[in-house]
Amino acid sequence: MRETTAVWRQVRLQPVRPPGWWFDALLLAGLVALTTALTAGHLFGLDRSVADWSDAHRPAGAYWVARILNHVGQGTPLTLIAAGLGALLAVRLRSVRPMLPPVVAFGLTYLTIGPLKVWTARPAPSASVREPYLPPERTLPLFQDDLPVRFAQSYPSGHVANAIVWYGVIALLIVPVLRGFGRPVPPRLVTVVRIVPPLVVLCTTTYLGWHWLTDSVAGLLLGLLLDRLLHRVPWDDLPLPRAVDRWNRPFTSDP
Repeated sequence: MRETTAVWRQVRLQPVRPPGWWFDALLLAGLVALTTALTAGHLFGLDRSVADWSDAHRPAGAYWVARILNHVGQGTPLTLIAAGLGALLAVRLRSVRPMLPPVVAFGLTYLTIGPLKVWTARPAPSASVREPYLPPERTLPLFQDDLPVRFAQSYPSGHVANAIVWYGVIALLIVPVLRGFGRPVPPRLVTVVRIVPPLVVLCTTTYLGWHWLTDSVAGLLLGLLLDRLLHRVPWDDLPLPRAVDRWNRPFTSDP
């Protein structure tokens, strides 16, 4: 009887900076510590001070500038942009691999950010001046499960976490896309794409009163953790079914 053997490429995790898992553990510990502190009623004074300062220094011009800039962190458009880049690469290279990062990123954010928001059940700063018109002191605590879900999804900031994850995926895909058109991408530009938009989102989301400062910090910690997990994945070496052998070319390295 003729034997057939499958040949698997050795799969190794990609390096990240800083290297090692200690930084991931630090991010997770920071998120847990921040959540624990807020559960115990700490840091409310800081959150209130930042929110009050923002309310007192938000003229119409600054408000609209911040609101426009905040659109760079909208999750749905970023998802579509990443998926579009992945599809473009997939067609050009005749490979399903470029579609893997957007799909995995969507699943990872869907399974983490949303459930954490629902579980922690924290209102936004604006909940005292808009529905459900809570007393100001009641807008700060976590775990207000008696509120409708739509009024208690502030922690962590999904804008910030999504921006970090999706701009990381976009930076991963834009390099081979532009390389295919003969346009090399400077590493500094990739760094700018990954860092500047999330920082803009963090600042504008907090300034507009859509999230408490600690919401944004929690989103930053969670987003960085998810981003590091995604960038460890060896996208070119993941084992795929034999059925897609004809659509199995690498994309992060030169095909």
